Amino acid sequence: MSSISGVTSSSASTGSTVSSTSDVAQTQPVVSVKSTSSADAAGGSVIDVSNLVSELVAATEDPQETLISNQTEQVTSQISALGTLKGALSTFQAALGSLDTPSSFQLESANSSDTSAFTATASGNAPAGTYSVAVSQLATAQQLLSGPLGSGAIGTGTLSLSLGGSSFSVAIGSSDDTLSDIASAINSASGNPGITATVLEGSSGPQLLLSSSLTGSDNTIQVSETDSGDALAALTYSSTNTANYTQESGAQDAKFTISGVDFTSASNTVTSAMSGVTLTLLGTTPAASTSGSGASSTPAATLTIANDTTAIASNVQSFVTAYNTLQSTLTQLGGYDTSTDTAGPMMDDAALEGIQNQIQQALYSIVDTGSTTYNSLASIGITTNSTGALSLNTSTLTAALDSNFSAVSQLFSGSSGIASSLNTDINDALGAQGSITTEGQTLTAQENSLTQQSNQLQTQMAALSASLTQQYASLNTLLSSLQSTSSYLTQAFATLPQVQSTQDA
Repeated sequence: MSSISGVTSSSASTGSTVSSTSDVAQTQPVVSVKSTSSADAAGGSVIDVSNLVSELVAATEDPQETLISNQTEQVTSQISALGTLKGALSTFQAALGSLDTPSSFQLESANSSDTSAFTATASGNAPAGTYSVAVSQLATAQQLLSGPLGSGAIGTGTLSLSLGGSSFSVAIGSSDDTLSDIASAINSASGNPGITATVLEGSSGPQLLLSSSLTGSDNTIQVSETDSGDALAALTYSSTNTANYTQESGAQDAKFTISGVDFTSASNTVTSAMSGVTLTLLGTTPAASTSGSGASSTPAATLTIANDTTAIASNVQSFVTAYNTLQSTLTQLGGYDTSTDTAGPMMDDAALEGIQNQIQQALYSIVDTGSTTYNSLASIGITTNSTGALSLNTSTLTAALDSNFSAVSQLFSGSSGIASSLNTDINDALGAQGSITTEGQTLTAQENSLTQQSNQLQTQMAALSASLTQQYASLNTLLSSLQSTSSYLTQAFATLPQVQSTQDA
């Protein structure tokens, strides 16, 4: 008898017995990676294909996507910062508009010594100086009051009314022939140049008041019938037919003198007497008295025209304020915050540093103003503090304007003036070929390229995912087949007859 690998055999005559050993019959499948995904359809899957592919794709994609994302975030931040810079420069440039041309300094004030008689305003071309003004008569509008006309029907027909050189007609019918109806028809008539009709209910009965809105001796009211009848005759009026109305106010021109020169005006707002000066006549001035020799004494009122230094000083202060706002923005964009240990988004940026240098050169330049006294910002009271901000000494500026207005104007608005130079520099930087515009185009191109790279990466990862899914699905099928074969063989081995060996007695 012999013993063979744990399988015991006996003589055929005694039959055979089969016994399963626990080491073989209970052996687990050779491959035991179990899937819980839809990949189970690959023939009893043993690999979680979906999770495996996701992890492999993520391991390939994540480093590249992180790099692209970080670069995109940086470029986006720079584009945003560049937009902030452009906005700040544009805002500052707007403040330069009140200082960068000679016409910006052609601001003049006109002052009246008697504002009850007249007020005045002046534009840039008004002749500076002091002038005597005497107002003897204001321009007035005509006003006519009819006699009592009764509360009943006045009559029918057609009225023709005129004011100055304009006229219009009003048809009066039997259904609207009371005085109130006629007044309403006049007021609503098409082409009415400015006649207002009002019914006054006096103690003697209703009366018609015709008022002109136009002053001046030429703007008189005329009323006539045009139907060859006389039903409306009580309402007619002309320079030769005045019986029906009392003139409450006559149409007259204003009369006044400027430095002894006589003027008349149909309006109390006078723009043609002096170039660049608008006079508003409000009342008459007392007659000028005479001295014992017969000479006229001091005129009743004076008009003073001078450079408007108050407005100019306000514009200069606005320039200082605007620059300080710009400087704060530039510092935030390109500086370094030690308190937060954070650099600005445009730190060491060439475009930012370039425009900063140009602005600084303009601010601290010496300008040929024709004056050796007032030829820099410091000379008119604008200085820089320790933070780089500007400050204005208004007393120094006022003294400079009073002493040499032309030099101050040239300092800002001359061909090499500070405001005009700054305006040119900003226009160049923001122009089509400017440094800021060019940098913006470059950043936009980089942003578009990164977007394209991200899209390409997504496409590549989708392809990789599909390829890996196919490969591992095939492997899954193979492993599943092997598992089935292993299981079959295990069961087959388990059913083999067990040969028991016996030893000779």
